[in-house]
Amino acid sequence: MLRGLNHLTLAVFDLQRSVHFYRHLPGMRLHATWCHGAYLSCGELWLCLSEDKQRDARADGDYTHYAFSVSEQDYPAMLSYLHRAGVTFWKTNRSEGESCYFLDPDGHKLELHVGGLAQRLAACRRAPYQGMIFFD
Repeated sequence: MLRGLNHLTLAVFDLQRSVHFYRHLPGMRLHATWCHGAYLSCGELWLCLSEDKQRDARADGDYTHYAFSVSEQDYPAMLSYLHRAGVTFWKTNRSEGESCYFLDPDGHKLELHVGGLAQRLAACRRAPYQGMIFFD
């Protein structure tokens, strides 16, 4: 039986550039680096950066992205940090709760997200998406 996300591995074109980007995001902790990779953590998330010269830094056209939790109190400071860091924002939030969508140096789509599944489901019960069915 699956028990949750074990780790997230991101293919990165320039390892040093990506290590610099991720280790300076507030809440990230760098644990180890090696010639072609790095291990970091963010809360319970284990993040692996793996150097891959085949990585295309252009953002893909789909909605695939990786969301990091942030408290409502810390959200404004994190958003300010991202603006100062000059990141590219790729989407405007249209859903319940605070979120911002930004790119890392290799074009991976990331999100800062306030709240969790319980809050999202409560909002959806108040205003369901078209055709939405609840099973609990």
